[in-house]
Amino acid sequence: MTVIAVLTNLPDSGSAFNLARELVKLRLAACANVLPEVTSFYRWEGRDEQASEHPVLIKSTRERYPELEAAILKLHPYTLPEIVAWPIETGLAKYLRWVEDETDPGRAE
Repeated sequence: MTVIAVLTNLPDSGSAFNLARELVKLRLAACANVLPEVTSFYRWEGRDEQASEHPVLIKSTRERYPELEAAILKLHPYTLPEIVAWPIETGLAKYLRWVEDETDPGRAE
């Protein structure tokens, strides 16, 4: 398995907390961090935009990514949410195994 980090931004803390909780509950994420509010600058539909957003940093596995992406799309309030993922090249082996174990779809509670 390959552990990945996934980032998405939400418009308010309530939706960010709800998304983080649900992804962990569904075992699509071992951990989801709701980060402090940021200011984002971007172009949307031909206009320059500025918005306050709440980033959520999600730890999962590449194998669970399709389900994770689908869940984010279902729960996310944006029409086109940022969902980007990158592999974790290295890290504390015990932590990486924990991420794999927590997102194992066959694991029983």
